[in-house]
Amino acid sequence: MFTGLVQEVGTLVTRDGSRYGFRWPGEATFVVGESIAVSGCCLTVVDSSAEVFYADLVEETLAKTHLGRLALGSSVNLERPMAAGDVFGGHMVLGHVDGTGRVVSPAPRLRISHAPEFDLFVVDKGSVAIDGVSLTVADHGKGWAEVAIIPHTAEVTTLGGKRPGDEVNLEFDVIAKYVARMIDARLGEPGGS
Repeated sequence: MFTGLVQEVGTLVTRDGSRYGFRWPGEATFVVGESIAVSGCCLTVVDSSAEVFYADLVEETLAKTHLGRLALGSSVNLERPMAAGDVFGGHMVLGHVDGTGRVVSPAPRLRISHAPEFDLFVVDKGSVAIDGVSLTVADHGKGWAEVAIIPHTAEVTTLGGKRPGDEVNLEFDVIAKYVARMIDARLGEPGGS
């Protein structure tokens, strides 16, 4: 599990078929099998070198995220999973991207368009992860959500450089998704209200 507090901004440095290599700035040690969130998508380290870790992207990942459309040299947000006992700083981010959206207006009032089917999961002052960054919904409407990007977040993540039309990965709040699923199940049962 992740918290949506980005630890580093890395770079996509290699792509060989479905195997992608991401540079983690500075010295880092990677363990085969560990998870790293790359712009909000949980990937498994399958190999590594001094500053680069490699992950295999499956069809589901390529379909649900923008990672398959990144150009070599593109910046990505990186976060290692939360360890037991760590301070919980953002919100519960699983790294299971729901889909992509597009930037409508840039920071500091970052507005993102998304598929209308996600409207149910967007609530005032609720949480959303945009390219893996834990953010609070400031405003929303049919097919869009808006968040406030403070200068620190703009500086230490990729979100400060996003421009209208740029694609972003979206993960909506897992608690909202569970509640919606329970309500759907209840309403589908005889005697549901």
